[in-house]
Amino acid sequence: MRIVVSGTHASGKSTLLSDFALRHPDYTVLPDPFDLVDEAWDSPSPALFASQLRLAADRLDPGHDTGDVIAERGPLDFLAYLIALGETTGVSSAPALLERSAEITAAAMQHVDLLVVLPLTAADPIDVGDDEDPELRSAMDDVLLELVDDPDLVGTHVRIAELVGSPEERLARLEALVGVR
Repeated sequence: MRIVVSGTHASGKSTLLSDFALRHPDYTVLPDPFDLVDEAWDSPSPALFASQLRLAADRLDPGHDTGDVIAERGPLDFLAYLIALGETTGVSSAPALLERSAEITAAAMQHVDLLVVLPLTAADPIDVGDDEDPELRSAMDDVLLELVDDPDLVGTHVRIAELVGSPEERLARLEALVGVR
């Protein structure tokens, strides 16, 4: 099974993956692509998000890991960031970059079985400081929630689940979706 856990920054992805990995060591955990980018980035940029999108897409290829995989973020996350960055800064990414990013995303999503989305909710807020760019965080969350409904990007075979609640509730729901305990 190939699982992608998506959400804006500071939405609980790392906590969910860590908790899941502790209980299910048979799954290969793929970390946030941001952790794999070699260059130092001072601020969000189209180049940063495009680089992470390619990393996220490439690692979903079944030839990389043949067993069960759970990934922190997929290409859909970074497509959402590219769009949200344009909305928050007023400087849109080049249309060709967005088009190519959408193509890469759609192709990579063909290898995903379950897309877990962690939306921001007022019921279970995770407070962040100004250094976390709350405007981009919120805009990305809105865009991501729109993109998951696009069958041209996500496909029609992918199960999609929005998980809300406490970390324990999210973990229990994920385990139920995967059929493990």
